[in-house]
Amino acid sequence: MVLERTTSQVLFDNGTHKCISFTSLVKGEGVQANQFLILDHDRAAVLDPGGDLTYVPLTMELNKYTKLANLDYVMASHQDPDIITSMPRWLVYTDAKVVASKLWARFLPHLNSAFMSDRMKGNWLDRLVELPDHGQMIALGQSNIVAIPAHFLHSVGNFQFYDPIAKILFSGDMGASMVENANKPIENFSSHIPKMKSFHQRYMCNNKVIRLWVQMIRTMDVEMIVPQHGTPFVGKEQVNQFLDWIETLECGTDLMDETVFTCPE
Repeated sequence: MVLERTTSQVLFDNGTHKCISFTSLVKGEGVQANQFLILDHDRAAVLDPGGDLTYVPLTMELNKYTKLANLDYVMASHQDPDIITSMPRWLVYTDAKVVASKLWARFLPHLNSAFMSDRMKGNWLDRLVELPDHGQMIALGQSNIVAIPAHFLHSVGNFQFYDPIAKILFSGDMGASMVENANKPIENFSSHIPKMKSFHQRYMCNNKVIRLWVQMIRTMDVEMIVPQHGTPFVGKEQVNQFLDWIETLECGTDLMDETVFTCPE
C-alpha cells in the first residue's frame, strides 16, 4: 500500500480494485475532512462525501478516476454536516443510491429543499439503502463493501465501511486527528496521541462501547484504518498501536459528573 502525497492519495490499487482518499478539498473555515472513492471493475462508491464545501471539488476529482454515471452508492457513516449534507446534489446529478443507518433514514429529507426534490430522479426513498443495526454486505462491482456497526462512536446510528480486498477500514470519526497535513504519515505514534486524545474523549460515548468495538476489529484482517479526519494508520503495527491505545481510553460519559451538569447562574 502506497500513500501518494498529491491532491488525491491512492491507498490501494491492484488493477481492477482501487481505493482513493481526498484530503484537502475543504477550504476556508471548515474542519479538515477526508472523502473516499472505492472502485471495483469500473463500478464506484463514494464514502462520506461531505457538504457544499466539498461537492464541486470532489466531483472534479472523481472525474479523474471514473465517470459519475458509474457511481452506484453514496455511503454515509452517520448524519453530520461534514458527512452527507451534499446528499440532494448526488440524488439529482447521479443515479447513486444513498446508504445510511435506518435510524437516520427519516431525518435525511430535512436536507432537501423543495427545488432539489422536484429535480430528483424518481422517488428518492427508493434510492435509500437503510442499514440495520448489525450492518450488512453491499455489493460493488465484483466485490463487497462491509458496513460494520460502530454505534455511539460517535453517533447513535453509526457505521464504518470495510473493504475486504484492500483490507482497509474506513472508520469515520474513530481514529480522527487534528493535523495540519493529513497526507503526512504518522512517524511516531506517541507524538500523534495529543492530536487525537481530546477529540476522542469528547466525541466517543464511553469506554465500554470502545472495548466492544476493539474486540470486533481484532477479529478482522485490517491493514489500514483510515478516519474521516486526519491521518491514516498504515500497517498492522500502527493499527495495533491505535487499538491498544483507544481500548483503555476513558471518554464521554466516563468523564461526566455533577460539575458538568450544573445549571448556569
